[in-house]
Amino acid sequence: MEFLLILALFLILMVIGAPIGTSLGVSAVATIMYFDLGAEMLGVNFASGIASFPLLAIPFFVLAGVILQRAGIAAHIANFFELLVGRATGGLSIVAVLTCMFWGAMSGSGPATTAAVGMILLTPMLNNGYDKAFSGATIANASDLSIIIPPSIAFIIYGNITSVSVSALFVAGIIPGLLTGVATMFVAWYISYRRGYRGLVCRGCMADLLKALRQSFWALLAPVVILGGIYTGIFTPTEAAVVAVFYSLFVAVVIYRSIGWRDLIEILVESAVTSSVIMFIVAFAGIFTWAASVTGVIDTLADFIIRISPNAVVMIVLVNILLFALGMILDAISISYLLMPILIPVLSAFHVDPVFYGVIFISALAIGQATPPVGVNLFTAANLVGCEVDEIAKEAIPYVAMDFVVLIVISLIPALSLFLPQWAGLYTP
Repeated sequence: MEFLLILALFLILMVIGAPIGTSLGVSAVATIMYFDLGAEMLGVNFASGIASFPLLAIPFFVLAGVILQRAGIAAHIANFFELLVGRATGGLSIVAVLTCMFWGAMSGSGPATTAAVGMILLTPMLNNGYDKAFSGATIANASDLSIIIPPSIAFIIYGNITSVSVSALFVAGIIPGLLTGVATMFVAWYISYRRGYRGLVCRGCMADLLKALRQSFWALLAPVVILGGIYTGIFTPTEAAVVAVFYSLFVAVVIYRSIGWRDLIEILVESAVTSSVIMFIVAFAGIFTWAASVTGVIDTLADFIIRISPNAVVMIVLVNILLFALGMILDAISISYLLMPILIPVLSAFHVDPVFYGVIFISALAIGQATPPVGVNLFTAANLVGCEVDEIAKEAIPYVAMDFVVLIVISLIPALSLFLPQWAGLYTP
């Protein structure tokens, strides 16, 4: 009975449009109170759900991303890539993907990357004859890379749930992230070639390129500083988040001088609001997970998945399909807290490496950010470009198909995810 109540309440609240955090919290608390499962544990679980050292990285990475966005650094990155590859066929679409890759390596958020890059590149793309929906779809899908290429908030959440090294996850995401980025650029180029989207006529001389490189140098260096420190063991991911804040402040205030100290109040408020939304979901998801465990939901669903097939590959494929479906209606953080407690015993039963699966899991969730009806990147891009989400979703189909191809590749070749963390000494299977 408890099993049915918690699931029924959660689904009903989701159907009527309640926020995901509210749906998780209300269904869990109602079940605990009605069946007297231990109301005194609510406060303990609420506090323990967010009192985690790895989770401290989230508000700091969010703050660093907001500082860099307010500083207008994405424009410098885009200008450099525009001068570098803008003359090629579909040059601006390739520039959009490259800019999203580098910006995602600083923000760790898909919607934030879509907004930052979209505000800079959508107008030039439209002025050069690119279709509105195609432009929006390109940026929305390229922004998926933000949660694959480290630092990634999604990896931090996954590591916190599974107790897997976040440093190892960050490094494990590099090769799959780059592979996905190259595949996205190929799709952008091929569609541009078929539709006759030409490159920019004037690319600039070598002096202009060197000037752009000098102007964007500090921005391009940010991922190197953050990941280099983690890779070499100088600091942990949480400490790296703090370093990212001070680095972004230094670049924005001292190097580019694009923000003043008075701007910090607005920056702190925006960061606090974004972080509080994430932590609200995290806190109530922790209570929901505990309630689901007590009522037997997790064990029942885990046993069901294990009994479907004795083959680990079949299990991974089926879960990837489930992740794609859930990604259409839920955000990555909520899905992580809903599914990973169920999947942890499943991974153990099938002897699937948790770091390897972490990359698969997050890559599958990334696809959901650009699929309707609740693809957050699609909605962000649609608002910026001024067209219907359905139009952008139609243009996103080739990108989503290519993302699935890459997902299959990284699912079949564990070395793509495990080579770098093992080589760096960050992880031993």
